Amino acid sequence: MATALSELDWFGEDVCLADVDTALARLRAQAAAEAPSMRTSVMTHIAWVPPEWVERARAALEGMAERHPSRTIVLFPEPGADDNRIDARAEVERWEVPDTDRGLVTEVVELTLRGARAQAPASIVEPLLISDLPVFLRWRGEPPWGAQELEQLVDVADRLIVDSTEWDEVPTSYAQLAELFPRCAASDIAWARTSRWRSHLATLWPGLADVRTVRVRGTAAQAWLLGGWLRSRLGREEIALEHDPAETLEGVSLDGEAVPLPPGDPPSPSDVLSDELERFTPDPVYEAAVLAALG
Repeated sequence: MATALSELDWFGEDVCLADVDTALARLRAQAAAEAPSMRTSVMTHIAWVPPEWVERARAALEGMAERHPSRTIVLFPEPGADDNRIDARAEVERWEVPDTDRGLVTEVVELTLRGARAQAPASIVEPLLISDLPVFLRWRGEPPWGAQELEQLVDVADRLIVDSTEWDEVPTSYAQLAELFPRCAASDIAWARTSRWRSHLATLWPGLADVRTVRVRGTAAQAWLLGGWLRSRLGREEIALEHDPAETLEGVSLDGEAVPLPPGDPPSPSDVLSDELERFTPDPVYEAAVLAALG
């Protein structure tokens, strides 16, 4: 486990991107002057974070640096602001690599996009992307389907990470998500949180081959995705779904018979996001579940 040694930061109001890049270079140089360091970014991680998601987004990002050395660009859109400008904060953190005299350096850039600046995010982040490394886009809340800010960022991303538990229009919104599948790989944290249950249910084969009804106690997204997974894996669109609302995935019943709880504990938000940042290719099983959830 890496240990944080130092943290250096910079803040500016009404900045240009050259200011941000210059600040990052200066902070990296300061970190390197303290002790030998090696910059080992493996990706650029973009997060689109509307105001209502700021606290939860920061909590999920805590502790990610040592697991996924990256340049993280957090975008805070404020389209209703009465001026058009970018406020920025840059942070460079040096981590000690155990049993060596060297460390790794991670970077976080927070950009508050005020007014019209929130409508052209791709042109803002592109100069800050690390060349030849994959780009992950985490979108908090339900994306504004068809909006220019989503369309622009999808075009620069290799993978889109959402959490359909955060959406109001499930399963209807899966139709808009499915339209993005040909353009970039997609991950869904709601889907990831069903992983233990899917593995557990798979051990019941062939006993579940003729199941007629699945009842899920959990979020609406988890219920629809589990139902879609069963429909797509079994090739039976007629499997009925019943949903008991709950904040977490608490139980599954097949044809009225409760399935025993799977082993292990649910992962933390940081652990789930960390796992999704290790996936680089499309997930055809997830895509099939989304389409089957639509019926």
